[in-house]
Formats: sequence, C-alpha cells, structure tokens
Amino acid sequence: MNKTDLERAIIAGIENNHFGSLATVEGGKPKLRYMAVFNDGLNIHMATNRCTHKVEELEDNPNVSLLMGYEAGGNKDILEIEGTASVTKDESLRKKLWNDEFSKWFSGPEDPNYVILDITPNRIEYTGQGQEKQVWEA
Repeated sequence: MNKTDLERAIIAGIENNHFGSLATVEGGKPKLRYMAVFNDGLNIHMATNRCTHKVEELEDNPNVSLLMGYEAGGNKDILEIEGTASVTKDESLRKKLWNDEFSKWFSGPEDPNYVILDITPNRIEYTGQGQEKQVWEA
C-alpha cells in the first residue's frame, strides 16, 4: 500500500473508532486512560478538563501513545499511534468539537476548563482487518 492509500486507511480507521486508550508519562512511567477521539484527517483531538493530571503530565512530557481499534461497532482496524500532544484553548476548535455530552463536565464551549488535546502523530502502525501491519511515519 502506498503512503496516500495508507493515510486514507488510517483516517478511516480513526473515524470508525470513536474511542482510544491514551498513554502519557507520569514520573517516568506510562499512565493510560480511555478517551473519546475526534479527528480532522490525521490531526487527532481529545476534549478534557485543564485541571486533570493528563494536562500536567503533558506539560512535563508531551510524548503520547494512542491505541485504537477493535471496539464494538468499529471496523476492527487496529491503530497504534505515537506522537506529541499539546493543550489548546482554540475557540473555533472548542466550538467545533463541542457536543451536549460534554455538559456533564463543562458549562459550555466557553468554559475556561474545557480544553482540547491536539495530537500530532509521528508514527502510526496500522493493521487492517485481515491485513499485515503497515507503518506510516511523518
């Protein structure tokens, strides 16, 4: 599979699997949590509270790993994503990603505690159903 086809398959895999396990580093050890995933192509976003441990961990070490796939209702693709994450309060992105489910935690898209994690992948291992693992690198 060429790089363009691989990118298309990866994007479809992300779009068809709405949750993933995000790993950060805390005190030199991995820390994992399950999160909702949003994307715009290969740009990956996650909504969170700015007061969470993961935000503190990313300030100390922006390296992350995200495991997605094989969830009920997904397309059974498996994605292992390595990259870096930054915290943004970009108003347009916060409004674009906002949904009513977030009102359990935030007062609205203008809530100062509502932030978005932007993940920039630098390496993705993609395994489509019945396919061999493919590696994409930035």
